[in-house]
Order: sequence, then C-alpha cells, then structure tokens
Amino acid sequence: MIRRIAFAALLASASLSPTLAQVPAGNSAPQPVPIVDTIPAPRDVRFPGTIRLNVDASQTEQGIFRVQETIPVPQAGHMVLLFPKWLPGAHSPRGEIEKLAGLIITGNGKRIEWTRDTVDVFAFHIDVPAGVKSIEANFQFLSATQGNQGRIAMTPTMISLQPNSVSLYPAGYFTRAIPIQMTVKYPDGWTAAGAIPAKKTGATYNYDTTNYEILVDSPVLAGKYGKVWPLSPRVNLNVFADDPAELNATPEQIAAHARLVDQAVKTFGAQHYDKYEFLLSITDQLGGIGLEHHRSSENGVTPGYFTKWNDGPGRRNLLPHEFTHSWDGKFRRGAELWTPDYRTPMRDSSLWVYEGQTQFWGYVLQARSGLVSKQDTLDQYAAIMALYDSQPARQWRALIDTTNDPIISSRKPKGWTSWQRSEDYYNEGLLVWMDVDSLLREKSGGTKSIDDFAKAFFGIRDGDWGEVTYTFDDVARTLNGIVPWDWAGYLNRRLTEHAEGAPIEGFARNGYRLIYKDTPTPSFKAAETASKSTNLTYSGGLTLGGDGEVTGVTWDSAAFKAGLAIGDQIVAVDNQAYSAERLKAAITAAKDSRTPIPLTVKQGERYRSVALDYHNGLRYPALQKVGTGDSGLDRLLAPR
Repeated sequence: MIRRIAFAALLASASLSPTLAQVPAGNSAPQPVPIVDTIPAPRDVRFPGTIRLNVDASQTEQGIFRVQETIPVPQAGHMVLLFPKWLPGAHSPRGEIEKLAGLIITGNGKRIEWTRDTVDVFAFHIDVPAGVKSIEANFQFLSATQGNQGRIAMTPTMISLQPNSVSLYPAGYFTRAIPIQMTVKYPDGWTAAGAIPAKKTGATYNYDTTNYEILVDSPVLAGKYGKVWPLSPRVNLNVFADDPAELNATPEQIAAHARLVDQAVKTFGAQHYDKYEFLLSITDQLGGIGLEHHRSSENGVTPGYFTKWNDGPGRRNLLPHEFTHSWDGKFRRGAELWTPDYRTPMRDSSLWVYEGQTQFWGYVLQARSGLVSKQDTLDQYAAIMALYDSQPARQWRALIDTTNDPIISSRKPKGWTSWQRSEDYYNEGLLVWMDVDSLLREKSGGTKSIDDFAKAFFGIRDGDWGEVTYTFDDVARTLNGIVPWDWAGYLNRRLTEHAEGAPIEGFARNGYRLIYKDTPTPSFKAAETASKSTNLTYSGGLTLGGDGEVTGVTWDSAAFKAGLAIGDQIVAVDNQAYSAERLKAAITAAKDSRTPIPLTVKQGERYRSVALDYHNGLRYPALQKVGTGDSGLDRLLAPR
C-alpha cells in the first residue's frame, strides 16, 4: 500500500511538471530529428516504358551474378530505385540487400551518384539530369558461398535465380504496372526452367516481357544436369541434380507426382495458372528451399529423393505443400498480406490460413495421390499432434501471435522453442483445420466436409491467376455457408486460447486418437535417420545429435528440470560412454525404478553430473483407430 501511494504521488508530480519529473535539472535534453519520407508511394498507374534486365549468371565458381539494368526515366529530377524488401512467401523483410555490390548508375554515359536512404536502406535516391531518357544500373548480386552467409544460390552445377535479387525497380508504382523484359546468360550446355516463356539462343535465354510483380514471382532453376517430366497438359516437373544419377526416377514415381496434380485439381475445382512449373533441385550444394509462387514453386531436397524412395517419406510432403499455395496464398491471399510493392510492410495475421491450411492440404494430397502412403501420413500426423500437445508455451502465447514470428525472429534458431514458440501457425494450424473438417462432418451428419470449403473458397474464377483477397470474416462466412454455426466464435477461440494441450480432438472426432508406444513408427524412425538425431521428446523431453549433443529440450520436462540445455553434450550414461542405444536402454530400465538416470554432461571445457529423473519409459507417438469402418479421416485421405 505504501508503494502504491508513492507511485501515485510520482504520477501526480509528473503530470504537473513532466520536464522536471523526467530530466534532472541541468542535464541536456535534445528533441528528435523528424523523419521525412521522400520515397514516392506506390500508385496504380502504368510505368512509362519497359525495363531491360540483363543478367550474366555464368560465373558459377565464385557465385557472382552480374547485372546490367536499363530503366526508362519518366522525367528529370528526383528518382528512387528500390531493391525488393518484403517478399511474398518469406512473410518478412528478408530481401538480401547486403549481397548487392558494385552499384554504379549512369545516364547518357555519365555517372549519376546515388544516396542510400537513411531510414529504408533498400532505397537509392538519384537526381536525373535534364535530357536523360533512361538510366543504366550495373551491379553484382553475390551469392553466399558458405551456409553461414545465407542461402547458396549458385554452384558449379546449379543456379537458383530469383529475379528480386538481381533487379531494382522504380518507386512510385504498383509493381504489376511496371513492364520488364529479362535476358539471362547461363553457362554453356546448361538448361533452365521457369514460369515465364523464353527463347533460347545458345546459352542465353530471352524471357517474354511481363510485369515486375510476375517477374519476381517467377524464379528460374538452371543446371548442368536436368530433366523434365510433363505431369499434365498444364503442369511440368523440372528436376535438376548435382549428380545425373539422381534423375533416375521410375515411371511409378512420376505417376505419383502426376496424381498429385490430378488430386489437387479435383480437390480445389479450378486451376489458377496457365502453366505451372515444379522446380525441384536434388542437391547438397545449392541451398535448401521450399518457396511458393503462383505458377511455379522452388523445392529443394537432398540427394536420394528418387533413389532412396523406399527408405521413408523423406521430403515428399514439400511438393504437395508448395503446389497447394497456388490456390492458398497466391490466388486467395489475406487482405493484409497483399501489398502493391515490395516496400510496403506485410501483416501476417492470416498465416493460419495461408500456411496452416496449406499444411493441412499438403498432407491430405500426399496421401490422396499416393506420393506418401496413408500409413506414413497417419504416422506423420501422430508426430505433429504429439509435438504440439507437449509444448507448454500455449499457456502464455496464443496461436495467432505466432503469425508474427517470421518478422520477430527472421527464422533464426531458438534455444527454447517449446516455450518461446516459433511459426506454429503451420502445424497447429493444420490441427485446427482438421478440427474444422471433423466439425463440418459432425454437424452435417456426414454430408459436408472441408472439401466443400476448398471448392467454395479456392475453386472460384477458374483460370484467374491474379489475386483475390479475403478477411477473417470471409473465412467464417464461407464456412457458415456450408454448415451454419458460430464459426467466427470458434475460430477466434482457437486462435486466442491458452488451453492445456494442442487442439487434437478433431482427429478423435474423425476416428483416430493419439497414443504412445515403446517403439517408433517407421516414419518416426526414418525422420531420425534422415536428421541423424535421437528424438526423446516424449521420453524425458530432449533431442540429441549423433555425438550426444543436446539439440532440444522441452520446457518443464524431466530433461529441463535436470538442468540440460541446447549445446550440452552427454558423454556418459551411468558412467559408461554415451551412445543412443545405451541412453534408451537406461530410460527403459528406469521405468521400473525410482532412481534417476545418472548422466555425465560436457559444456565447453566443464563437466558435470546430471540426474535425469524420468520413469515413463520410451514413448513414441502413433495413431490408433477408434471404431470400425471408414472414419472421417479415412474418407478425407481417400483419392477423389
């Protein structure tokens, strides 16, 4: 009470004399310099003229893209050139401006000095002299050459050419109103694939004139070793690899990809592209990627995609996910996520639909197409359910707030993801949409499902590859048109709740419940093998690398209470040298004991003893069917 009175008195004093209360007598007290934005705002008017963009992408040994860009000048005087900053699909300002180098701008052969904006460092101010009708910008984009520099976009065998990285554009216009024509020189003997048609002359591709928005949305994958498989009259699978042996796909493997296209079109009821190009890189040299575009997608997997097909599902969920984005995220897009240029900030609050429902459909389509077996899909569902059901961070951070994570964290590693949360709108979003499906089935007596939502929401305007935006109310209204109910209230609750455990009841309602076994499913084991890890998330609360390094600790788990943290290395189990098998055996033995498992842990140069007080044995998630006959989930995963 005394503290409250003193605080109230302080507030009263501050209100009477703010300067006296905040600044000690005699101290200097400057005022801020006002920020004046001199960058023209985007207008929906046509840019006068066509930009010519010439890229030399042949310097692959050093990872250097050389750019010559000719930009018409509307008038003399002040002009601003922008490097793309807010990139669709990245959900954050992740344009790699730091990799732009050597920028020299000229007009009529004379150098024009540029000045970088001090607030928006992606903007370059120039003063165009009278009589100059076009300017020429010469610069380089320097690909990362090691993983710690960012994504490697150029190697001696492959190139991922993203037009946003090798171009500037004039401020003051919607990007869809800026005509541009790109020409790219690749290494001799290479081939290239992308959504924009091109005429090939030797090693040079002359791409059709388009607008800047479409150009940025149309990356190119090029390489020394490539192959193309038509999947439908409108969809191609373009695959490039470091080793040509990785291109040895079987007819059945290609047929599964063709079924993916067929099942997606049947599911959504429309196609929002004239042609669609899967751009798949099989490599351990080029940087990994999974990035959606309207008429293409960039998909990066490690070697073995075709050649180790029977070892497990691997990354075969990637293509169904990115393909779904042509409908969800590219054609239908949250109104706050659509922007007229790449400087306007995106607001990510609809990512629970954009990514969450795409994640949902990615798993459904992998099963419907047979790209991944139904059983492996069920096992993957179990892993997702168990992980999010074990995350205590829902106690303080709602699902909707995780849509801010791409901006907050820039997708950097975190130490305590189970407590901090990450981009949970992906997989927790999947759980919410499974719940929606189960409720649609329940409330309609089995006559309606999320397939009806897919056609109503994404299946409009066949052939339109523009963008149709939506709001939260549009989502709820569409659901209400299928089955009348308080969908807005339901979705608001799911997005803001702090319930204990994840929203997994939709699976039970759809006929499958989460259980735990003492042996891992084949899918779980394959994931461990692929990542060279030991996953004991549900068997003490930790994950480990191959050498016993702790790579994850669940908040408030037994491992957490024992004092373990990421970066620790378990070097001994009960005074014997660490191995994953020895630790698992100790966990199994401790199930019939009250004695903690003694561990020796190394952190830097320091060793310490740790007691892992865990006695529930080995636990691995799996799904168990409830009842007999086809359930809602069985029908959901069945081919159309």
